[in-house]
Amino acid sequence: MNRWVLVGVLAVVLPASLLAAVMFGAVSLPAADVWSVLTGGPVEARVELIVEYIRLPRALLTALVGALLAVCGAAMQGLFRNPLADPSLIGVTAGASAGASLAIVFGGALSGLVGLSLVSLGAFAGGTLAVVLVYRLATGAGGTSVATMLLAGIAIGAIASSLSSLLEFYASNDMLRRISLWRMGGLDGANWARVAVVSLVGLVVLGILPTQARALNALLLGESEARHLGVAVNTVKRRLILVAAAGVGVSVAVAGAIAFVGLVVPHIVRLLIGPDHRWLLPASALAGAILLLWADTLARVVVAPTELPVGLLTALLGAPFFISLLRHRREYAL
Repeated sequence: MNRWVLVGVLAVVLPASLLAAVMFGAVSLPAADVWSVLTGGPVEARVELIVEYIRLPRALLTALVGALLAVCGAAMQGLFRNPLADPSLIGVTAGASAGASLAIVFGGALSGLVGLSLVSLGAFAGGTLAVVLVYRLATGAGGTSVATMLLAGIAIGAIASSLSSLLEFYASNDMLRRISLWRMGGLDGANWARVAVVSLVGLVVLGILPTQARALNALLLGESEARHLGVAVNTVKRRLILVAAAGVGVSVAVAGAIAFVGLVVPHIVRLLIGPDHRWLLPASALAGAILLLWADTLARVVVAPTELPVGLLTALLGAPFFISLLRHRREYAL
């Protein structure tokens, strides 16, 4: 597929997906009413309340989280030159899960900070600590070893998973339910404060990662070849890991563990337009935002007024499309 065509289509579909996410839910709203709220026109107070304080912040947060997960997944796959790599390989998700479990079991009624719940803060702290440990284990006098980082990520992830299981063993039934729901992912806690926090991190991540596209393309040839091409390999690796950890950490903190987006969306985009990171990174961000928006919208309407955990739907929506692409293109390069 032509790269310009794909990026153009995604750029058009994203605003339409945002509008659909605001319109549909337990209460469906006409597009004209949504437009009136956005432009300051006359509209019922009930509709204005739903759009301004419930649907719009949730749609924006969903798009940001989807974009961050997908673009960080694309960067990690390029850095590790591994099609199975995603941010969870450096321990972010397992560490965040352990941090969230700790907050749920021992946090009690303590409140959070700047719109983030204590569970979100615990998840962010756990994910950050895991990445710091993995990075320190993989870094020596000769620089940061990608292979050691993968192994250290697996080890730290195993420790964090064991800690989470230990906490579940001692947790009450109510705590177990909260931990289980957090792991399924959900955006029901969206508010403007969370949108502001994720937007700030998103500006940094979505601003820095595309500037590393040429370095990622060079790293696909191997670290030695990248050095010969003038790439500061260790600096690039450190920058990519820290930026991806920040993007995934804040996403997991506000939305829980949403699987599939960071792993498979970059593959879908790569199948369509190839491995050039100058196109892969922005296209993955757009596709991740769109996929998560539609998954969250369906999660709110399928069994309305009850909501399904969005993490359950991301795989159900994306996996069949991914399998279809694989059947049509059996071979492709990372």
